[in-house]
Amino acid sequence: MNTPQFPADSGAKATAADLERAMLAQADPDVAKILMRFFKTGPGQYGEGDRFLGIKNPLTRRTAKAFRGIPVNEAVRAADSPWHELRLCALLILLDQYQSKKTGEKERAAIFEHYADLARRGRVNNWDLVDLTAPGITGAYAFGHDANTLERFAASGRLWEERIAVLSMFPFIRSNQMEEPFRMVDRFLSHPHDLMHKACGWMLREIGKRDRAALTAYLLEHKNTMPRTALRYAIEHYPEPERKAFLSR
Repeated sequence: MNTPQFPADSGAKATAADLERAMLAQADPDVAKILMRFFKTGPGQYGEGDRFLGIKNPLTRRTAKAFRGIPVNEAVRAADSPWHELRLCALLILLDQYQSKKTGEKERAAIFEHYADLARRGRVNNWDLVDLTAPGITGAYAFGHDANTLERFAASGRLWEERIAVLSMFPFIRSNQMEEPFRMVDRFLSHPHDLMHKACGWMLREIGKRDRAALTAYLLEHKNTMPRTALRYAIEHYPEPERKAFLSR
């Protein structure tokens, strides 16, 4: 693996091709094999057919930081790559640009729309891509505008967009606005995929960190019907006796 050559101007004049070259220089085929197993890329698995360069997250984040000033349209172009880590790097750049104090509301709206389009076209297509970027882009946008902007994801019928809708509840929870997160979890508790059960349980756990009484009331109402995976995630921070009581149903 060669040491990547990052632009001295932090990517302000860089292109998607420049970013791709920097990522390709860090590729490691042995790591790629591990990541392909970890992210379930085999036939019939949720990440079927995805391609990996073999770059671990710290290196991807380092590259994203170096290219943080790349024009938005070039980051979006890079996010259309067949390489998983390049898509992640580009999405992290979009996240950084969305959160920048220098970014205006018009530019944030454009980044949100780009992200939504990438998701619709299957480019935000694994849990790491969703979990690391959706709360700070789609979640932040919905929280600052209207939670109904998430309907396009929630009603898509596609796993990763549905997960985006659930993970977008983070800003609401952090601001102690629990009504929308509870409603979103309700919507997907009966989802057939375990990854959605985990996402729902995760959001419930975050609610419980801030309002244990509200979570307990919710669990008492739903514990006999909610997926066991979601329940286990939701009660992780409860004392052992309470966890056993909930799991005993």
